[in-house]
Amino acid sequence: MRKVLFVEPVIFIYVFASSLTSPLVQQFIYRQLWEEEYNSTFVSNSSVSHCEQNKSSPAYIKQKVVQEKASVFNMQLDLTGAVPSLIVAFVIVANGDRQGRKRSLVLPSVGAFVANICLTVISYFSLSLSILFVVAFISGLFGSIATFLGGGFAYIADVSHDEKQKTTRIAVLDLIFGIVSGLAGLSSGYILRGIGFMWTFVTASLLHIVNIIYIVFFLEETVGVSEFQHEAPGSSKELLKETFSGVYMLFKTSPYKKRILIIVLLFTFMMYLFTATGGSSLFTLYELDEPLCWDEVYIGYGAAASTSISLTSFFGVYLFSKCLKDIYIVFIGIFSYIGGMVMAAFARTTLLMFLVRVPSLLCFMPIPVLRAMLSKVVLTGEQGAVFACIACLEVVIGTISLSVFNILYAATVAWFSGFSFLVSAGLCLIPLAALW
Repeated sequence: MRKVLFVEPVIFIYVFASSLTSPLVQQFIYRQLWEEEYNSTFVSNSSVSHCEQNKSSPAYIKQKVVQEKASVFNMQLDLTGAVPSLIVAFVIVANGDRQGRKRSLVLPSVGAFVANICLTVISYFSLSLSILFVVAFISGLFGSIATFLGGGFAYIADVSHDEKQKTTRIAVLDLIFGIVSGLAGLSSGYILRGIGFMWTFVTASLLHIVNIIYIVFFLEETVGVSEFQHEAPGSSKELLKETFSGVYMLFKTSPYKKRILIIVLLFTFMMYLFTATGGSSLFTLYELDEPLCWDEVYIGYGAAASTSISLTSFFGVYLFSKCLKDIYIVFIGIFSYIGGMVMAAFARTTLLMFLVRVPSLLCFMPIPVLRAMLSKVVLTGEQGAVFACIACLEVVIGTISLSVFNILYAATVAWFSGFSFLVSAGLCLIPLAALW
């Protein structure tokens, strides 16, 4: 059977399935905590969520308690899956230079399938939310999305023939990520209202099965057709030694200027990822709270509105790369994010919340451009090592960011729910200074 070198369908299916379930898990947690607090069944209607706007009402106080509990619970859940996924991402992606990229793609897909089966059982039998911690840990053992994306970007780096193609194809992957997550977010509200939590998780499970079949039987292994045909290490000890030596040699043997450039780029990537992940992760809770009081359909509309950001950011990278250096594209993207976050902090109406996406139209540009810049700096045989570093940073920084911003939101939601967005915008000055 002839195999193909197109990893984009794999990214499409995985991101769609993950983006379909991610907001549903948050809403499932919110509803369960709401039912525990109010001691009654959550009944969704077609106009608004359960949202009390009278600040003197006891229901308003309970609503804030639910917001705080949901924020802290999400933080704890993220931390539970982060530690195992960090280790797996580092080992699997770094060894991709010798042992292939496909295992970086298939393992997280299997883990996501298992996690969705568990979510199906939890929602069907209305089991305790504490079981979600076990699900998160199991998913982390399979590498989670960090391993998947690390393998996907390394795969693209392997099959790209020149630097411009590499920048464009990496930007395409981020475009797919944005568009598909937006479409999944848009449909998630209608799917949830139509078939409920359980069947939505079943649908995601079936999508992951399709992905696993495509990866195993139809996707070509890039390492097998390149100069990096590997010799498997004889033991786990040798495997770990090769893993850490590859990353160590990336910094040890590189010239001084190259080493400094890699460190600065990784630091910039890390700080922008910290601010962008933390700020954007609070949108669902912010939209559920007063005065917006969105229901699941409006939340889906909001997620879908982010699709336009992915499109404009991709076209921004495509067009700006023809006339500007990469570093200036990153500057433009960071300023775009700052504008969106400042506007979100003071968005008190549905229309204004949707218009937040306008100043943010180019805010996704820094991530793919920084990835491409790092990939261009290193040699062909160091792609796995650099993308392993990126994958680990995504896990560590993403988890820390979610934890910090969820704690910050829980502490400030009672007096100014938009404060976290202002902090996120302010922290963008750090990556700006690092690049400057």
